[in-house]
Amino acid sequence: MTPAPTKAKVIGFAGWSGSGKTTLVTRLIPALIATGRTVSTVKHAHHDFDVDQPGKDSHDHRLAGAAEVLVASSRRFALMHEYRGAPELGLAALLDRLAPVDVVIVEGFKRDPVPKIEVHRPEVGKPLLQPDDPHIVAVASPAPLPGVGVPHLPLDDIGAIVAFLVARGLV
Repeated sequence: MTPAPTKAKVIGFAGWSGSGKTTLVTRLIPALIATGRTVSTVKHAHHDFDVDQPGKDSHDHRLAGAAEVLVASSRRFALMHEYRGAPELGLAALLDRLAPVDVVIVEGFKRDPVPKIEVHRPEVGKPLLQPDDPHIVAVASPAPLPGVGVPHLPLDDIGAIVAFLVARGLV
């Protein structure tokens, strides 16, 4: 049975590899929880990622052809779904699989039309995504960047980022 679609506020974090997206997200989660909100995340991963391990029963189940394997314990469960040639699920379909929460933080999925904060570090040497993405609502970077048409958020000021998200109704 698929859980009821979440009515969560969805906020994305996009940027090039090495920009600090994961560090920022892992600092934001407890800060948002401290405001009384429930939080889930969706992270886009590389094509070859795997949460399963050779030698485990669940791995053997998948190799035998199971479309889905759900591993459960008294602490957590994990559902692995094998595409087996079917197209990859898009962000909207993945969000529909989540249990209801107040906020879903999306890391990656930089081309999806959700409000996003771009995480940018000039030393990474990559261009800003912001000029070409109308869904970027702010840029989080170590210092303000010239010519950026959206608000600047100090990358290391979690309180300021949470305040921005709350004031804009994004969380």
